[in-house]
Amino acid sequence: MNNNDPIPVLSFFSGGGFLDMGFENAGFNVVWTNEIDISFSKFYSEGFTSWKNHDSNASHITHYITNNNSIKDIAAATIVKEAFNGLKPELFGIIGGPPCQDFSLNGNLNGFKGDRGSLTDTYLYKILELQPSFFVMENVTGLIKVKKNSKHFFELLKAMEDDYLIDWGVLNSLEVGVPQSRERIFVVGVKKSQFDLESVKMDLNGNWFPFKKNKSYIDPQNTFNWPFPNSFGAAIEKPNDIPEELFLDSCLVSKTNEKIIPNADEYFNLKGDADRLKSIMEGETNRPSFKRLHRYKFSPTACYGNNEVHLHPYQNRRLSVREAFRIQGVDDTYILKTKGQLTKKFKMIGNGVPVPLAQMVGRTLMDFLSELKERKP
Repeated sequence: MNNNDPIPVLSFFSGGGFLDMGFENAGFNVVWTNEIDISFSKFYSEGFTSWKNHDSNASHITHYITNNNSIKDIAAATIVKEAFNGLKPELFGIIGGPPCQDFSLNGNLNGFKGDRGSLTDTYLYKILELQPSFFVMENVTGLIKVKKNSKHFFELLKAMEDDYLIDWGVLNSLEVGVPQSRERIFVVGVKKSQFDLESVKMDLNGNWFPFKKNKSYIDPQNTFNWPFPNSFGAAIEKPNDIPEELFLDSCLVSKTNEKIIPNADEYFNLKGDADRLKSIMEGETNRPSFKRLHRYKFSPTACYGNNEVHLHPYQNRRLSVREAFRIQGVDDTYILKTKGQLTKKFKMIGNGVPVPLAQMVGRTLMDFLSELKERKP
């Protein structure tokens, strides 16, 4: 790759732009975005713009969702026209995380037959239409852990193997220093006709992409001695043998800073449940609802639906929008100016890919592509 310009990337199911932010941090350039939810689209415009323009002279530039139609209704020619003025470049990529609710082990398990699950098929076939140089897909591990899902999923990947060298791996955001245990599957594909892949080495399982290359921690859930639950409001000694970046405490906002830090004073009130919920221990997360987090432990997966946002460790409230952002590795310069719409905000945050995890995958991919030689006609 002789071109020094950032590699352009098309983003599907862009949501709030967390995956995009990670790939931008890794050196890619997101040139086209797609999100059908109008609220998420507005949040993307606000948050991505404030983040992108931070400490720059380009504050007049607004980043927004390019196309708000369903991926099922967007022709490949339309995408090429909107992203590249009709002339597709030789080197570009596609990234995206199709909706996962139909595959989630905590969801309805409708799989590929569900309205949202079928979008995974559409996404992969859209890749075959557009023929990018590489692609990345992110989704829940229910895609491979549920037999009926995994059979169809691997059939889809098999259908792509004529055009792409494909690998997949399971990563956890805790492994890259995010204080959240969020396990996700990532699929990476590289176009066979564009790169000289003879130098790519396969392991005994047929895997070739170095998913583990840039991890910060190996098996952190079992490596460290995590604290047990404590009574709500009790004084707790900070462990000295666990990296502080893995503590939820690194994401919390003090009461005195709520009005100063953007989006830190936005949270659901507990209303009539407040006194009753004091009986829930700090760190009591093995519950179907009202999980109270531990200040010196990582958060379980931030997947917020129906206003079920995790409880603050030692304040009797739910987490704020800013605290949820931080649990997803989103910088404080990502600011939502829209007031209210808390349900939508938390849903968008919970749908996202932790930015440092996206950045790790992007950086590993960038390094990998740099080591490959492009085929010359």
